[in-house]
Amino acid sequence: MSKARPVPDPITVEVIGSALSSIVEEMGEALVRASYSTNIKERRDCSTALFDIAGNTLCQAEHIPIHLGSFIGIIAHVLKRHPVAEMRPGDVFVGNDAYEGGGTHLPDIVLAEPVFVDGTIIGWAVNLAHHSDFADRGHAHIFQEGLRIPPIRLYRAGELQKDVQELILLNCQVPRERLSDLRAQMAANRLGVARMQALCAKYGTQTVLAAGEALMDYAERKMRAGIAAIPDGTWHFTDRHDSPEIEGELELRLTLTVAGDAMRLDFDGPDQVRAGINMTFTALLATVYYAVKTVVDPTLLPNAGLARPLQVTAREGSVLNCVLPAAVNARLSACQRVVDLIHGALAQAVPERVTAAHNGACFVASFIGRQPATGEPWVYLETIGGGFGARATKDGLDGVHVHTTNTSNLPVEALEIEYPLTLLRYELVEGSGGAGRQRGGMGLRRVYRAEAECRLRLDGSRFASAPWGLEGGGPGGRGRFVYGPGIAPFVLGNGLLRAGDWVEIITPGGGGYGPPAERDPAALQRDLAEGNLTPEAARATYGAE
Repeated sequence: MSKARPVPDPITVEVIGSALSSIVEEMGEALVRASYSTNIKERRDCSTALFDIAGNTLCQAEHIPIHLGSFIGIIAHVLKRHPVAEMRPGDVFVGNDAYEGGGTHLPDIVLAEPVFVDGTIIGWAVNLAHHSDFADRGHAHIFQEGLRIPPIRLYRAGELQKDVQELILLNCQVPRERLSDLRAQMAANRLGVARMQALCAKYGTQTVLAAGEALMDYAERKMRAGIAAIPDGTWHFTDRHDSPEIEGELELRLTLTVAGDAMRLDFDGPDQVRAGINMTFTALLATVYYAVKTVVDPTLLPNAGLARPLQVTAREGSVLNCVLPAAVNARLSACQRVVDLIHGALAQAVPERVTAAHNGACFVASFIGRQPATGEPWVYLETIGGGFGARATKDGLDGVHVHTTNTSNLPVEALEIEYPLTLLRYELVEGSGGAGRQRGGMGLRRVYRAEAECRLRLDGSRFASAPWGLEGGGPGGRGRFVYGPGIAPFVLGNGLLRAGDWVEIITPGGGGYGPPAERDPAALQRDLAEGNLTPEAARATYGAE
């Protein structure tokens, strides 16, 4: 098919590529602005993308890398279940399942709508929103984690399938939020369809499709050129993963081989566990694509072409490539550790391109309760950032989300207006950044007080192992939970808060880069002046007077 289309000139390809990027970014803004829940309208826990007819990524907005794991699977499952000949303009497919829907965990609900031009499907507008509703559930296996939705029609030829919508909402704890967020997702996709149709009307459908193929080929060439600049060789790296859901730590391993302009990544780890920290293979792929891109060439276009030079393997039935019925709700913490594995291996080949380990976790606080005044149920989910690993020439950033999660924090004002919670403290954790010539970023402290009885689920990682430093840099600080008076430590991260109870969450810092003794005195003085280090900590860590 691609050979029948003349390749547009480079300027036209560039213009159309910029237009595709603009479309997905506009879709994302429409979704955020039209949404109802704080998790989307404030924290921006959503993503948008455009795909070709076969389900290859044309462009993904710069939102959340792990969401690509849901995107790259759903179109294939739609096409497997629904013949293209039976699709009509206005059809919209909804899905979330990690095994039969191409998803990575159930709260991420995907809507996919085919783009018709002159009666023919030329691509797909797709978006994902994390519906922070699947709370107060077990995570021993997938059947405990929420409603599993294979790709089915939510709209048929533009008409809402009310029975399908009712089935979904009946399985949600806060259906009003879910309905409003699903409508926002619909609006975002309709915008994407209209913009794609307008682009085809302006440049011609065949030109747009040919430009999409050229952009994927260009991304492949850039990825191959970047890999070719890395010395050939094989590198090994091992790291450990812990979670409140399991006892002890899991050892995860990677063998990474660079040969010419191609890269092979062979992962190994223990069998899948009876907890929500398992990863589907699409989640692993999305994580690999992100992690390799950041080191090889951060300017690579986010489309399917960048994946072509990469070969990824992981044993089926393992934590990193789980099979039914493994639970997957907390897969994001494992994804963060996969990034650490990749960066740790590549640091042996090109240390100047790699940062020290970031905080390596996704700390999550999920609250569920009833509003004191109305008795209505409420669900609030917060993911909390931490330290960014130090770079070869710069300190790490403090208190940010890293790697495969890229959400914002919820402003204190919005949190306290909408939920019976009070944030007692929100600050950087002094001294949690790893020591080094360049200091690692600091973790965060958030202290929540319940103003009415609610249940709380806590998740995170790097409680036992610490984010590692590079080239002689020190490790970042570990994460921990601190429980207020009268609260027993939660079992498997779950517990009850009564009015007045508080819980403190401390997230890990990032690793340092280079020997601490080489710390620039000016940078040390800046840290002291800005309160990032006390004089006592500076003396203990750097030997400074």
